[in-house]
Amino acid sequence: MTDDARDTALEMDAVGKRHGRAWALRDCSLRLPAGRIAALVGPNGAGKSTLLHLAVGLSRPDAGHVRVFGRDPRGDTDALAEIGFVAQETPLYREFTADELITMGARLNRRWDAELVRDRLAAVGIPTGKPVGSLSGGQRAQVALGLALAKRPRLLLLDEPAAALDPLARHEFMGTLMDAVAETGTTVLLSSHLLADLERVCDHLVLLQTAHVQLTGAVDDLLAEHRTLVGPRTDRPEAVPGVRNVVRASHTDRQTTLLARTTGAGPADPAWSAHEVSLEDLVLAYLGAADSRAGVAA
Repeated sequence: MTDDARDTALEMDAVGKRHGRAWALRDCSLRLPAGRIAALVGPNGAGKSTLLHLAVGLSRPDAGHVRVFGRDPRGDTDALAEIGFVAQETPLYREFTADELITMGARLNRRWDAELVRDRLAAVGIPTGKPVGSLSGGQRAQVALGLALAKRPRLLLLDEPAAALDPLARHEFMGTLMDAVAETGTTVLLSSHLLADLERVCDHLVLLQTAHVQLTGAVDDLLAEHRTLVGPRTDRPEAVPGVRNVVRASHTDRQTTLLARTTGAGPADPAWSAHEVSLEDLVLAYLGAADSRAGVAA
């Protein structure tokens, strides 16, 4: 394995996937460095679940290539052994107990740490002798996460695992996840609509919109490149000095406010002031801008 493959957990090169006549993903390229905790965000129907299914080898791309640590997840059993996956609504065999699922996992996986999952479930008070269908949503999510971690994966993919949980259960779930990542150095790609949760834990961003990767990169780098700019009213915001491209613009009679990707820390024109943006500001601006373009095109 090359050094580049070891340093890259997930790579997609011009990937496309059709569902019938429609493209669920089209011409998607991204590189997720190893060791990152990445947020996968986008509106419903943007292709988030499709991307995760391609990465975990549950689906084959119609165009392009997918690699996990340099290997094809569909054609290489060693690649599959490196991946843990928690799907939407944490599907489990509901009539099985957690103990039985742990035993099953040991028989199906060449690398399995039953003690790890038992210890984690004990730490959060999950009974392992009851059918998982009788557990609360938060408890089932913890079981699903524990089973995924028992593989000792190098890449962990999570598809909206905490979306249906109440705030306390979601907090406990995220705490368990972060503890595990801190101990193992696992790379994580976490799909969620809960931007506040993502902002606390994620250091990388993949933003999908209308079947395309619209924005990707290290969160710190993206936040450093973007600013909210406030200045005199202008109908040509792209001409403001220091602006690389305008993501969102709003106007009053005398003032223009931009969220823009800049060429430096802020505008060169002293008539304009620059303000830092949050991850939530950034994501909502890009999604809103794409919606506006779609509306014009329609």
